[in-house]
Amino acid sequence: VQLVESGGGLVQAGGSLRLSCRASGRLLNIIDMGWYRQAPGKEREWVALVTRDDTSNYADSVKGRFITSRDNGWNTVSLLMNNVKPEDTAIYYCYARESFTQIYTSWGQGTQVTVSS
Repeated sequence: VQLVESGGGLVQAGGSLRLSCRASGRLLNIIDMGWYRQAPGKEREWVALVTRDDTSNYADSVKGRFITSRDNGWNTVSLLMNNVKPEDTAIYYCYARESFTQIYTSWGQGTQVTVSS
């Protein structure tokens, strides 16, 4: 699976931004897709995921502000970021987990999100 993120940029605190992740390749074995982020000087942090039955889960830090969703067939997964805060500034990475005999994770290249105060 190949993943390409888009939609990052500069946004003011309190504003909204939508990230997209376009998946290509063999998608049949995907069990979930989601997002991590990494701020400067910090470890990569899990943000959200959506499963094949459209269940979504969120980190406490973004719950109630971010919404992740997918289209049919895993072609595109989106992350709608509402009421953003300066602490949301990070590089956001899309990932996909596939189930074969073991779980295999693919990653996108990342997209920068900067929130100004």
